Amino acid sequence: MLETVEQETGAAPEWSVIWLHGLGADGHDFAPIVPELVRPHWPAIRFVFPHAPKRAVTINGGMPMRAWYDIVSMDFRSRADASGVAESVAQVEALIAREQARGIALDHIVLAGFSQGGAITLSAGLQRRAQLAGLVALSTYLPEVDAAADQLAAGANTQPVFMAHGSADPVIPVQVAENSAQVLKAMGFELEWHRYPMAHQVCAEEIHALGDWLQARFSAG
Repeated sequence: MLETVEQETGAAPEWSVIWLHGLGADGHDFAPIVPELVRPHWPAIRFVFPHAPKRAVTINGGMPMRAWYDIVSMDFRSRADASGVAESVAQVEALIAREQARGIALDHIVLAGFSQGGAITLSAGLQRRAQLAGLVALSTYLPEVDAAADQLAAGANTQPVFMAHGSADPVIPVQVAENSAQVLKAMGFELEWHRYPMAHQVCAEEIHALGDWLQARFSAG
């Protein structure tokens, strides 16, 4: 089981948000976003921020760092190490199962991620036969985009998706993210897309839009 940082917004949480960080960061990276995101009338939520394992990253000269998968090339259609992606998806599935064991229903679990974490979020979401409340993919892309349709599990496309990206992102070009969004839409996902004048980061407007999207999930649940 991955080590995690956790925050609960109230007693006896009814919802869980599992949030995956980006390359080289750790579970503490997005913990400060909780007070900016959470609204007073929301149900109690457990935020789970796991630490990715440390692994050698090829494009960074083999330097070990926290990463959800190795980055083996600059081509976004093949840059993600498939075995690393599969390993991380399995680790995320274990976290989802732990939330279920702690009393949170699957349809009250949101899986979120930034950059590499968002790529794992989308990969895990594609393969889920039991649907989550939703998927949040920030400043990211769909790994193995050409094989996505083959990886799609029956019913997985009923999970709503929130995607947002910076128009000046120097790490993952916005066109790559837009292509991933179009592929997901073509597979039948209900996808909300946002584009902001920013780099590889998050912004206040994005957090507010994500809050609106989460509000809709809570209202439906």
